[in-house]
Amino acid sequence: MEQYAIKGGTPLVGEVEIGGAKNAALPILAAAVMTDETVHLDNIPDVRDINVLLGAMEAIGVIVRRESRHQVTINAANIHNLIVEDDNMRKIRASYYLIGALLGKYRKAEVTLPGGCDIGCRGIDQHIKGFRALGAEVVLEHGMIRTHSDRLVGNHIYMDLVSVGATINVMMAASMAEGKTIIENAAKEPHVVDVANFLNSMGANIKGAGTDVIRIKGVSKFHGTDYTIVPDQIEAGTFMFGAAITHGDVTVKNVIPKHLESISAKLIEIGCEVMEEDDSVRVVSSKPLRRTNVKTLPYPGFPTDMQPQITVALGLAEGTSIVTESIYENRFKYVDELTRMGANIKVESSTAIIDGVSKYTGADISAPDLRAGAALVLAMLSAEGFSTIDEIKYIQRGYEDFHLKLKKLGADIELVESEKDVSKFKLRAI
Repeated sequence: MEQYAIKGGTPLVGEVEIGGAKNAALPILAAAVMTDETVHLDNIPDVRDINVLLGAMEAIGVIVRRESRHQVTINAANIHNLIVEDDNMRKIRASYYLIGALLGKYRKAEVTLPGGCDIGCRGIDQHIKGFRALGAEVVLEHGMIRTHSDRLVGNHIYMDLVSVGATINVMMAASMAEGKTIIENAAKEPHVVDVANFLNSMGANIKGAGTDVIRIKGVSKFHGTDYTIVPDQIEAGTFMFGAAITHGDVTVKNVIPKHLESISAKLIEIGCEVMEEDDSVRVVSSKPLRRTNVKTLPYPGFPTDMQPQITVALGLAEGTSIVTESIYENRFKYVDELTRMGANIKVESSTAIIDGVSKYTGADISAPDLRAGAALVLAMLSAEGFSTIDEIKYIQRGYEDFHLKLKKLGADIELVESEKDVSKFKLRAI
């Protein structure tokens, strides 16, 4: 089983290139099936979730051509099956984006119920509500979501809660429905805007993405396009907190600083220097970290996907900090692993009370999910001694070349596959 072996204690220093946003690329790839013409996509991250989705698309007849590691050409003119039941699709959350795409284009779709990280209930009730409002019948049976409609008609849809997935899914279906659709209480995340921009580049008529009201005029047909995926704010934020946690000096390049404002604000609050350029952000951590309180919120609030990273940082801050998770109820599972490394954290319901410690110490731990796995790696990089982390398949779902990018920043980290490899790593690193 693959693991990361790490010797901690070295600050992360240098520059790191940020890839395309996984959370934008997944729905954009799904939306690419909505035209019979060819779509060229650039800045696609090479991570497991992307490759699983591309495999499932190929299985229903989509022609997928990898032009390079980060460039993909899609042609969906000859889809021969509207049933997506690839076993691997059960492992990723993004499977549901094919529902909105196929329903919009073909008025029918059957897709495996989504999986992904076990970080709490992520129901699809708002997706279903939106599809039904457009005139589709939706049934859940045998582990599948089955939808069909003789005709989709625009409607006024109010989301009961802010949902990125439901906003994107309903927006895709509505973009090919008859008439006008208004989505209120819509999610405002950068990847929602990116999907809307992509759909518009294919001929959709979507306005208001990035606000809480999205207005859509349905069109009957899309055309091909060339499109570049937005940079990944969560990958960028992870490396920014890597600088804070290891007391390093890291510049993240190929980013949109505006998307990182809530992250930058908290880093400044806990004692880091943050310097913005047009397409890069530099984080310097030269002073002891200070306590703060943080609550995860929909964009532009502090992202839930950055909650484990800031918790790891606050575990090393002076004083007592409080982190409140308002999005997912099961997102503190990693705290037990962090406690094994010396953290002093008490979790009560959706709140973590953190008494800062002077250092973490190395331990053998497991990654419970994608973002927590990456955060635990950062803790291990700051820790005294050796550590290993297994179940890194979660990390590889969303971070391309994570250990290689960390090595470039000076981290002492190796990808290992056996106890013998771990022993060799320890001997070499002594």
